Amino acid sequence: MWKRSVVLKLRGDGILYEQLQHHFYHTVRACCILKSQGRRPIVKFCALASGSSGNAALLATENTRILLDAGLSMREISKRLASIGERLEDIDAILITHEHSDHVSGLPVLARNQNLRAEIFISRLTEPAIDWGERPPSRLEPFQAGAAFRIGDIDVQSFGIPHDALDPVGFRFETQGIRIGVVTDLGYIPESVKFHLRRMDLLLLEANHDLDMLKVGPYPWSVKQRVMSRVGHLSNLVMSDYLLGDLDSSTACLVLGHISEQNNHPEIVRLVATQALESRGLETRLSLATQSTPTEVFQF
Repeated sequence: MWKRSVVLKLRGDGILYEQLQHHFYHTVRACCILKSQGRRPIVKFCALASGSSGNAALLATENTRILLDAGLSMREISKRLASIGERLEDIDAILITHEHSDHVSGLPVLARNQNLRAEIFISRLTEPAIDWGERPPSRLEPFQAGAAFRIGDIDVQSFGIPHDALDPVGFRFETQGIRIGVVTDLGYIPESVKFHLRRMDLLLLEANHDLDMLKVGPYPWSVKQRVMSRVGHLSNLVMSDYLLGDLDSSTACLVLGHISEQNNHPEIVRLVATQALESRGLETRLSLATQSTPTEVFQF
């Protein structure tokens, strides 16, 4: 069922490890569990879609399944979940980052579906911006941006991000000793966000546009100004600067997403990120999330 996984370094006991150096001490951290050794992964992550036409991701343990954003139709979300061996009916919670349509277009239909049990976690200021239809769903769980809460066996920390939405948030997840960060749709990376992204095992980070491509691209100038602003989207340059100066050396897997189809190119993103990682001597596994197909399933 889980055909693709991340491979770092193999030890004889069947667990993948990465030797990490963090400031003045060394530690060895388990990163991925091999299915070939007969042991099931305890944490799985997959970006189902990432881009301006729709965003969604899955975080799963043996006991809990979270859908992060619902920017695709219910049918498409169900289809992409099925492609990695999951079912929409098994989702325990839906978490929303902000109200822009590429993150919530499928949410009202999901909320009205009586066959789904998932509770919907959305910030108190974002919830009124969603067009629920006749009435908001009973399964709403509003939270204050910056709040921490628990869903099943997954600890969730929300944190505010700079974007031109009502109350946009990123998320840090921790479960079974594994830490996963998800932050896209932000104009720059303030110190508060960097704080929450420390010691990640996996980080999904935005790499939206190449500045030169954006400047000569098809967008109206007003849209270009918005994208480049401090409440817009991360450029390849800002992403690279973060990798060079702030990416924690314990980050085993880096997924770059929300890559613009008009103002960027995957190979430019890959080149820029690879150069930054190699300049620091990091062996962080690099992957790109796309609009059309899910990423590999990262297994820990």
